[in-house]
Amino acid sequence: MKSRWDESLTFDGALHECVHGSRLMGADSSLVLHGGGNTSVKSGWTDVTGAVVDALYVKGSGWDLASIEAPGFSPLPIDRLHALSELDVLSDSDMMAALSAARLDSASPQPSVETLLHALIPHRAVQHSHADVIVTLTNLADGDERVREVFGPDVIVIPYVMPGFDLAKKVAELWPRQFNDRTSGMVLMNHGLFTFGDTTRFAYERHVELITLAEDWLTQNAPQVLLAGELPEVDVTAIAELRRAISVAAAAPMITTRHTDDQVAGFVARDDLASLATRGPLTPDHVIRTKMVPMVGRDVEAYVEGYGSYYERNEHRGRTELTMLDPAPRIVVDPELGMMSVGRTTGDADIAADIYHHTIPVLCRAEDHLGGYQALGEHHLFDCEYWDLEQAKLRLRGAPPPMAGQVALVTGAASGIGRACSAELLSRGAAVIGLDVSREVTDVFDEASWLGVRTDVTDEGAVAGAITAGVERFGGVDLAVVAAGIFGPSRQLADFDLSEWQQVHAINIESVAVLFHHLHPLLSLSPASPAVAVIASKNVPAPGKGAAAYSTSKAALTQLVRVAALEWAADGIRVNAVHPDAVFDTGLWTTELLAERAERYSMTVDEYKRRNLLSTNVTSATVAGVVGDLLSDRFSATTGAQIPIDGGSDRVL
Repeated sequence: MKSRWDESLTFDGALHECVHGSRLMGADSSLVLHGGGNTSVKSGWTDVTGAVVDALYVKGSGWDLASIEAPGFSPLPIDRLHALSELDVLSDSDMMAALSAARLDSASPQPSVETLLHALIPHRAVQHSHADVIVTLTNLADGDERVREVFGPDVIVIPYVMPGFDLAKKVAELWPRQFNDRTSGMVLMNHGLFTFGDTTRFAYERHVELITLAEDWLTQNAPQVLLAGELPEVDVTAIAELRRAISVAAAAPMITTRHTDDQVAGFVARDDLASLATRGPLTPDHVIRTKMVPMVGRDVEAYVEGYGSYYERNEHRGRTELTMLDPAPRIVVDPELGMMSVGRTTGDADIAADIYHHTIPVLCRAEDHLGGYQALGEHHLFDCEYWDLEQAKLRLRGAPPPMAGQVALVTGAASGIGRACSAELLSRGAAVIGLDVSREVTDVFDEASWLGVRTDVTDEGAVAGAITAGVERFGGVDLAVVAAGIFGPSRQLADFDLSEWQQVHAINIESVAVLFHHLHPLLSLSPASPAVAVIASKNVPAPGKGAAAYSTSKAALTQLVRVAALEWAADGIRVNAVHPDAVFDTGLWTTELLAERAERYSMTVDEYKRRNLLSTNVTSATVAGVVGDLLSDRFSATTGAQIPIDGGSDRVL
């Protein structure tokens, strides 16, 4: 490990130096993952009277080290923390209540559960990580001996105790017995590494030194070799079927993401996969994200039964009345699929994947070169999974958005109504696969739940490929919005042009029939309430002169909606159409064209935009809001419908 400390920086106090060191730690995924690890610094706190209090600034709950700022640290009085540490017994819930009440700034975040441990360490600055190389050493049958072999007597070694008051007391007991003038760090078995010093820089550099020692020892004694592996092609319906079974087990639609990188391919090809993958996580706090073990293969029913047995064996360990969490796996390893990560949201699935990508090389290295991987016993893992403090964190996240776990596919997603519909569905919690011929589609939204695929909807191969990419990213398709379409040149029948006619029909109707053909198997496997919304046009009930190609293509599209509604009802798939009109914030309407049309009617542009019975401005967002509702359970009893979104048209009425 190389030090990344920026020597050119100067800091406005110890806290800001701690922020810099924390970010360096958080930026290295081999040290901490997704909220893991914590840091602290002891410094003065000035209250409103001007009095200075000796305080511990400790990383607050909910902050990630990679992006933490000064407000992410909670200041607490050292004297109060020492007083709490001297108690003989203190429950974790009472400890956290006392820490919360002790905050010198009531607006600061809730302090870390390891606050008392940080306070007890007699150094100003503390850095703590869950480094991969450290947990490689500690997840061995002789882990204690290996740690001492690598670091010698200059590192304090603490047996595993769950974080909180009991861990702080154990460190207070063992620290004096093992500390010496050369002590440079502390290893918590099956947990991680602490380093400390008078400054954050010193504590960080000590971390670098100890991690480097472990890296060098492992390189010499347990060289990492990436196993070769090759995964077969898999039909996307197999992924959708697995997602459906997992979602049924979870009693909610789930996102599943397929991973097929070389590391995964080599891992799932191992002869001992079933044994090695099910020995437990690198550190107990991972169980919150990945469950105790992955599912090997695709037998969800057997996995659920196994989880139920695990819960029954350990339920008595709960300090309060427990409710069993959903028994669905969060990681699946399968010789054909590779690895599937699972979550209620795309972010949750990605976090589980990150953790397991770090787990695989540790498992293989320990098993192949260090005498075998051995995690903590299941009772320790259960204690962490059902720890009231961890459950409280999950509860603080609140209820998921209404479309969480659902996957939508939107065509024409780079602009206009398609883009607005994509934004609407993302805001409701859905993951969205966006198709558009524009290359801008890949970057329309910058979030994990968005996958933009540049696609010509008239190219069936490209459409099938885009759907495959979307299913591998999110697991299936539950919702669809057909928004891709063109108006074509305005041309009266007397000036009919066959090529223009064919182009409009190819995009507006033929491509949709092809899309429906590819979507139906996936929609029928949806674990949610599958639904399709098609953007048709006011020109269906009220065609205009010079728009024969557009009007007939949209009329045919509406008829296709009705046929699909008839054919797909048995699968529970709803199919409806909306007829927008005068939506002026799309690429079709330029400033010049609007001015020209307004002048033709002797109106201002604003008056022209509101030229409907309700005198309202119909926007892409207006249409998207209706589409979002139409796809939701609010319209669970509606299919084959046609809904105008035009402010009221006297031509239609």
